[in-house]
Amino acid sequence: MALGAGLGLGTTAACTAHRRPPGRDRRAGRARPEAERDAPGTADWRLGPPGPPDAITGYTDRVSVTPGEELGLHVSTTAGSFRVSAFRVGWYGGQEARRIWTSSRIPGRTRPAPRVLPATRTVRADWPPTLSVDTTRWPEGAYLLRLEADSGHQRYVPLVVRSTEAAGRTVLMHAPATWQAYNHWGGASLYTGASGAYATRSLAVSFDRPYDGNGAEKFLVYERALVVLAERLRIPLAYTTGVDVHRDPSVLVGAHTVVFLGHDEYWTPERRSYVTAVRDAGTNLVFLGANTCFRRVRLEDSGRQGDGRTVVCYKTAYRFDPCYPSRPAEVTTDYRLAPAASPESSLTGVLYDGYPVDAPYVVRAAGHWVYEGTGVRAGDGFAHLVGVEYDRVSPAFPTPAALEITAHSPLVCEGRPGHSDSAYYTAPGGAGVFATGTMRWVEGLLAGTGTLGRDHGMDARTRAFVTRTTENVLAAFARGPAVRHCPPPRPNVTDVYGAPS
Repeated sequence: MALGAGLGLGTTAACTAHRRPPGRDRRAGRARPEAERDAPGTADWRLGPPGPPDAITGYTDRVSVTPGEELGLHVSTTAGSFRVSAFRVGWYGGQEARRIWTSSRIPGRTRPAPRVLPATRTVRADWPPTLSVDTTRWPEGAYLLRLEADSGHQRYVPLVVRSTEAAGRTVLMHAPATWQAYNHWGGASLYTGASGAYATRSLAVSFDRPYDGNGAEKFLVYERALVVLAERLRIPLAYTTGVDVHRDPSVLVGAHTVVFLGHDEYWTPERRSYVTAVRDAGTNLVFLGANTCFRRVRLEDSGRQGDGRTVVCYKTAYRFDPCYPSRPAEVTTDYRLAPAASPESSLTGVLYDGYPVDAPYVVRAAGHWVYEGTGVRAGDGFAHLVGVEYDRVSPAFPTPAALEITAHSPLVCEGRPGHSDSAYYTAPGGAGVFATGTMRWVEGLLAGTGTLGRDHGMDARTRAFVTRTTENVLAAFARGPAVRHCPPPRPNVTDVYGAPS
C-alpha cells in the first residue's frame, strides 16, 4: 500500500472519519542525533525525591515535537516556585543523559482537581499552560523533562523530539499510547477506575493529564536502556512515536529498521498498516517486548489541545463502541477478536499468550546469528528473563511461513503449562523480523545493576547475553534488508509444535 497521511476519528460520541494534514515540520532548528554522540554527559539527571502526589507534577500539550517547535508545559505544584531541566537520553560516555536546557525560576501554583467525562470515564486535568518551551537546537531524541520544585521534590515528564525522516536509519518507536493506557493519574486508566474495579475503568484516556508515579515509569522501565544501547552502538538513528506514525507515516519511508520497545501494546489500525507496508518494502522490524500490537485503539480529538489527544479502547465492552454498528474494522478491542479479527502474529510472528509469568529464557537455536558471540548452547537458560507477559508462536493463528523459533522456554502461567518463544522470519520484500517473546528483554539490559530498583532476580550473566544479542540484531539490521547479509531462517515451527491438526 502507499504510505500517506494517517486517518483520525471523531469524538467518542460518534464514529466519523476525517483526514488529517501531514504532521511534518521542516523549519530551521533540526539537529541530528549524531551531533550529540561526543558531547559531555550530565551525571545529575536522575530523579530526586518525588514527594507527595501533589508536590509537583505536569504534562506537555504535545506527545512529541520536531526540533524548533514550541510546546506548552502544564504544571501544578504546592511549592512557591520551580525550574524545569530537559535531559536528552543517550550514551554520553556512560553518563546516559545530557542537560540540554534549563528554565528560569517559575512561580508555582496549585491547579484544580481533574474533571471526569461521564460517558467514557475519561480523566482530564485541562490545566492552563504554565510556560512555553522553545526546542530550537534540541537534537532529535528521547527526553526527560525534570520538574524541580524549590521544596526539593521532583518529577519527570517524558517527551520525544522526533525525526521527520529516517531513510537509511534505525527508527526507535516510543509507545506513549501504552504509557497512557496504564496511567492511573486522577483515579482511572484503561484497566481500573476510581473503585479499583475493571468495571469502572476508563473507556478512553487523555494525554491532557500527568502520568502517575514518578511521571515516566513506562519509559524508564521499558525504553530508556535500549535508547542508551542504540546510541552507544553509533548506528544512524531516528526517533518517533506510535502516535506520530499514525498521523504521518512518512518518517518510516526508506528506514533500514524500526525498533519497538519493551511494552508497545496499543496500536491504531492505521499504524499497523503503515508498519506492515514498510516491512513489505524491505524495512527490518525488531520487537523487543511482548504483548505487542495486542489492542486496537483509536486516537480522537480532545477538544482542547489538538488532534489525537485521546486514546479510545472499549476492550470487552466493544459492543458499546460507537463504531460497532457501522465500522467494525475500527472497533476497539483485541486485534485477534471479532468483529474484525486480525491477530498480531501476522506481523510480529508471535502471539501474546499470558500474564503473569516468571520463567527462564531457554535457547533452542544456539547457532543462530542473533546469538553470535554469546557463547550459548542449546538448552542454556537465563533465569527470570521470561516475564511478566510473554508471547509464543501459535500455529493455529496466522504465522509467517519462513519462521525459525530461536528460543523455546517452558513455563507455567496461572496453572497452565506453555512456552514463550523468540522467533525470526524474513518477509518476501527482504526484511528480517525478530521478536523476543518476553516483556523483560529491555529490563534485562540492566539486570544485576539495581538501576531500576528491581531485577526480578536477573543477573549480570543475563545482562551480558541480552546486551550482546540486542547488539547483534541492531548492528545487522542497520545495514539494510536482512536477506542481503544475514543467514536465512531455518523454519522449525512444525518440529517444535507439530503439524497443525
